[in-house]
Formats: sequence, C-alpha cells, structure tokens
Amino acid sequence: MAATTTTQGLPTSRGLEADARQVSSDGHVRPAEIAIGVVIGRASEAFDFFVYGIASILVFPALIFPFLDQLTATLYCFAIFGLAFVVRPIGSILFMEVDRRHGRGVKLTIALFLLGGSTAAIAFLPGYATIGNWAIAALILFRAGQGFALGGAWDGLASLLALNVPEKKRGWYAMLPQLGGPIGFIVASALFAFFVLNLSQEDFLGWGWRYPFFVAFTINVVALFARLRLIATEDFIQLYESRDLKPVRVMELLREQGSAILLGAFVPLAGFALFHLVTIFPLSYIDIYSNRSIGEFLLTQLGGAALCLVCMALSGLIADRIGRRKVLGICAGAIAVFALATPFLLGGGSAGQTAFVYIGFALLGLSHGQAAGATASNFTSQNRYTGSALTSDLAWLIGAGFAPFVALGLTSLFGVGAIALYLLSGAACTLAALAYNKRRGLRDSGAS
Repeated sequence: MAATTTTQGLPTSRGLEADARQVSSDGHVRPAEIAIGVVIGRASEAFDFFVYGIASILVFPALIFPFLDQLTATLYCFAIFGLAFVVRPIGSILFMEVDRRHGRGVKLTIALFLLGGSTAAIAFLPGYATIGNWAIAALILFRAGQGFALGGAWDGLASLLALNVPEKKRGWYAMLPQLGGPIGFIVASALFAFFVLNLSQEDFLGWGWRYPFFVAFTINVVALFARLRLIATEDFIQLYESRDLKPVRVMELLREQGSAILLGAFVPLAGFALFHLVTIFPLSYIDIYSNRSIGEFLLTQLGGAALCLVCMALSGLIADRIGRRKVLGICAGAIAVFALATPFLLGGGSAGQTAFVYIGFALLGLSHGQAAGATASNFTSQNRYTGSALTSDLAWLIGAGFAPFVALGLTSLFGVGAIALYLLSGAACTLAALAYNKRRGLRDSGAS
C-alpha cells in the first residue's frame, strides 16, 4: 500500500486512497455501488459485535468467570458487552479530529485495524484459570477497543448514498445500510452454530470458539478496502469539500442542533430496544432457563435473521409509499403489542420461543430498516456527517447497549414478563419522539 502524503507537515490519506482508486473505472460511483460498500462496512462491524455477544453467553461465563454461577457470570459478561456502547461516542469524537487533520482514509484504516485487532486478540485470550483477574482485565480492554474503534468506523457513505438517490426512492436506499446488521449476525451465528453442533463441549470451549474471532481481522481488511475505494472517488471528494460530508466540531454541532441529536436518538428507539432482545438475549434465556439445544436455537435465529432481511426490504418499499414517519409509528405500535405477548411466547416452550424469534426479527426488519434515515433527517447538510454519527452512538447506547443485561436481570428478578416493560418503554419513546417531530415539522419545513 502506498505511503501517506503530507500537507503542511501533517500526514493525510491521499496515498491510501490512491491504491483504492486503482480499482475504479472512473471518478464517479452509482448509488448501487455506494450501497454495496455501505453494506459490506456495516456487516463487518456487526460481525465483530455479534461474535463477542454470542461468546458472552456460550464461552466467557465459563472461561472468564468460572467462580460465579451461570446467571451471575452472564450478567457480568453482558455488562462488559454494554461497555463498548459507552466508549463508542468517545471514539467518534476523537476520530472526527483525526478525520479533520489527516483525512478519512487514515481514520478508517486506524479504526478498522483497531476493530479487527481487538476482536482477533480475544481469540488468544487465556482463561481465568490460567492468568486469574488479568483475563477479566484483558476482556474489558479488548471490548473497550471494539467500541472505541467502531466510533471511528463512521465513514459518511450512508450520507453520500442519501445525497445521490432519486427522491421517490429515499426509503429504499435508507434501508440498504441497515442490511449489514442481520448479515453480520447470520455470519457470526452460523460460525458458532457449526462449531457447537460439530464439537464436543470440551473442544468447543478449548479451541472451537476462537475461530470466529480469528475471521474478524480478515473481514475488516476487506471492508476497509471496499470503503477506501468509494471515498477516493471524485463524487465523494466534491461532497466532502463542499462540507456536505465534512466533520464539524462537536461543541459547534451541539450549539446549533443539539436537540436534533436527542430527538434523532429517540425516534428509532423501539427498533433499537428490540435489536438485542431478539439476537443476544434469547440465546442467554435458552441457555440458562431451558433444555433446548443451543445449536438448534442458533439455526432458528439464522432463519429469523433471513426473514429480517426480507422485512427490511419491505420497509424500504413501504416507506416510499406512505412515508418513513408512518412506518416507524406503525412499527412502534406493533412492537408494543409484541411486548405484551413476549412472556407468553418465551414461556410457551419451543414453539413459542420459535415464534418469538420469527415475529421479533420480522418487526426488527420493518422498524430498523428506516432507523438510519430517522437519525439523519433533521440535520442541515453541513452537520449531517457528525450529527448522524453522534445520534447513532446515542441511540445504540440508550436503546440497545445494555438491553441484554437489563432483560436478563429483570427476568431473573421478576420473571420473563418484565421484559415487556422494557420493550414498551422503547415503543413509547418512539411514538412520543415522532409526535414531537411532527409538530416541529409543521413549524420547520426542513424537518422530516
């Protein structure tokens, strides 16, 4: 890879981007090409996080916290899982400065190598039986590294996509970046399902679980090249230089549009609250409170994630017909109804649990499919890049980061019915934010 060039003594990303530009036939990209780059990037990020999330249930309680009972150990692991979402906004703010000083290619290269490196490093993690409390400290460090790096992985490609799509297809193209989430989950859960179903428990805990963490580094390198190829195009450079995709100082953003960050975080909260309650939490519930095969349940979740992809595509088509706000509102109401049915489904044996997975993933696809557009819709063009990043960070932190910890903790204390309250709160926040946004939109035609 070519060395970075310098401007006024500071290294920039031009050399890095030049290598990526070699694979482009011209200086322009079509929306479909941007969409592919966005999906690859989001899928690689989701893969890293889901590999960690699944291991938090199947591996780390026994490997890192063998001195605790299974429930308490899993709660500790879920607390560390949520740590990444606390650190992520810090990474966003610091990497924005790297972006301003050295270029987006440098920022992405550092962030994705740190993300892949932090994930791959976990593959070499010794257990508590070998190094004692240092194993806990190392796990916390690597998880924090994942969260910090993810803050720097925000590349502006979703905004570039939104600026280059036909007016009547905004819902469809707003949905495309969200496909990376279920795709990352499919790859991560498929790898774990393979090893769980084909290895003994001893071999799985001894070495089998480490393989998905090894894969992460390669996936992130592929994602890095796919993104560098796009940010090196003339279209991206022109938008960047016109401030449509230029990072702004955080304090300046907070003064100008701080309320838009808060509003944007609460609008999609129902879908964000549901996100880890159908991916990570059910696996812990099955592992602790049922005799169902974990490998078989992972395959069930794979089917649910495939359905999620279909429903995400439907969300784009529906949003282009009736509007994003109506889609999010209808989905929030549906999630509230689903919340009331949750205790009956999870407590209803294998059939009920399977229904919970499929219905939950379907609602996740319909609601989360429009989340990206919701977080960015109220920002001015010059604030869109930084505002979207911080809004996304806040939405993940409030809605999803500690969802598995809260859900499992509530279940252990009050029973599975308590999960309904968590989902209902997310649905209520979305409906309230949409109502406020609608009134604000009547006063400000720029809102959407």
